[in-house]
Amino acid sequence: MKHKTTWILLADGSRARLLVNAGPKKGYESVLGADLVGENLANSEINSDRPGRSFDRVGMGRHAMEPPSDPHREEKRKLAHRVADLLEAERQKGSFDHLIIIAAPQMLGDLRQSLPDTVKSMIVEEIAKDLSKLSLHELKDTLPKVIEHTH
Repeated sequence: MKHKTTWILLADGSRARLLVNAGPKKGYESVLGADLVGENLANSEINSDRPGRSFDRVGMGRHAMEPPSDPHREEKRKLAHRVADLLEAERQKGSFDHLIIIAAPQMLGDLRQSLPDTVKSMIVEEIAKDLSKLSLHELKDTLPKVIEHTH
């Protein structure tokens, strides 16, 4: 019988890390070898151009136009889409059988909207908690407690 592989996704709005359990009492290994990092740019870099100007419908007034959405929020959504695309590609390769998602609450919501149903069907656990900045050594002790605590 084939051993079932469970991946663990740790994410916040600016970074995502995929891990796999290396075996009993061995801790976790990075699946990709590196984190997926979103574009965490300063507002001055995102909105480098001055906003456009418009005229009032009535009268001679002019004012600056507001951007249609929060650029930081859009970057977080883009990261969720990148993660979703990666997970779908890896699912198609048969890289994992189950998925546990541990993500900051807002990112968890973004992932839920971005993930295709094929990947959603593989999720065995969702935990709204940000552990993305912990080292692999810290996760060795923390992850089992977090996952066990939700059962």
